[in-house]
Amino acid sequence: MAPTPVGAAATAAAEWLLRVSPAAERVLDAVAAASRRWLVTGGAGFVGSHLVETLLRLGQEVVVLDDLSTGYLRNLELALDGCDGGTGAPDRLSFYRGDVRDADGVRRAAEGADVILHHAALVSVPRSIEDPRAAHDINTSGFLNVLEVARATGARVVFAASSASYGDDPADVKTENRLGTPLSMYAASKTANETYAAAYARSYGMGVVGLRYFNVFGARQDPMGAYAAVIPAWVAAISAGRSCVVYGDGLTTRDFCHVANVVFANLAAATCDDRRIFGEMFNIGTGTPTTLLDLHERIAEAYARSSGTSTPAKLSFGPFRAGDVQHSCADIGKARRLLGYEPVVGLEHGLEATVRWFASNVV
Repeated sequence: MAPTPVGAAATAAAEWLLRVSPAAERVLDAVAAASRRWLVTGGAGFVGSHLVETLLRLGQEVVVLDDLSTGYLRNLELALDGCDGGTGAPDRLSFYRGDVRDADGVRRAAEGADVILHHAALVSVPRSIEDPRAAHDINTSGFLNVLEVARATGARVVFAASSASYGDDPADVKTENRLGTPLSMYAASKTANETYAAAYARSYGMGVVGLRYFNVFGARQDPMGAYAAVIPAWVAAISAGRSCVVYGDGLTTRDFCHVANVVFANLAAATCDDRRIFGEMFNIGTGTPTTLLDLHERIAEAYARSSGTSTPAKLSFGPFRAGDVQHSCADIGKARRLLGYEPVVGLEHGLEATVRWFASNVV
């Protein structure tokens, strides 16, 4: 499937932030008030490209470091398409093709950066179980390279942590101070990142902040491959007349978080003046759990409205996957208190926009 530019900006995270949230407006004003150089690792990926677009819209200078193993240059083209042509956005965007495992490459890309938004990672739970060394080298050693560069330059680091770190914690609603045992090598590597971040903040006084993402979705998310996230995979399946596969009984719950909320959280953490956030982890979700069965029904309804068809969406079931957590929902109280974070897009509006984007942009 290849994306096209039709309606590219209509569901970009920047569009939501600019029009729906006074809290987000305050953060956007704080970003726009000062000219900074931002390094976005993994910036050609799903979340990264939304960060890039929003920063360019706010007049910032942006450097992207991405090895294009899972990211696409097309995402950066879409990010530029979402910017006003008169803002000079192309002149403020630089791209380095490189791997976070290459310390010299990270150092070159980060030269002059005021803020590093770290999103380069091996993000698949199943793949991390199949290839644990890759998960460690990319997620943990790569993150250490970012921290060392930031220690040398004084850049603030905001990094993508993960709700997978909660592991076998039996609580349905996850709070930051209570972790379980990791259930996959992906979870173990992301938890190691949190430990390093806290140690660097304590030892060197560095501005390092971790954001534990729950299940992020939105435009530009890759629907293809064995490790595709559930929402784009199901949209693609419904559009092709295939069954949507549920692993387990369908009663597994997740906190599905639109990418605009994640962009807001990153910019809030990057501009917050409260040093108490350094070395801390924050849940980034909506605080609302949704079962997979309910999600399937909502996606099918949104697709029917978008396409004007009433073809029933098919559902099939497979066994629970190793490493999957049964229930996961974010307690976002800490992010509210210290970052000023609020979800700006809920599941219903987010799904409508996401399905509409896939219908117009993926063929």
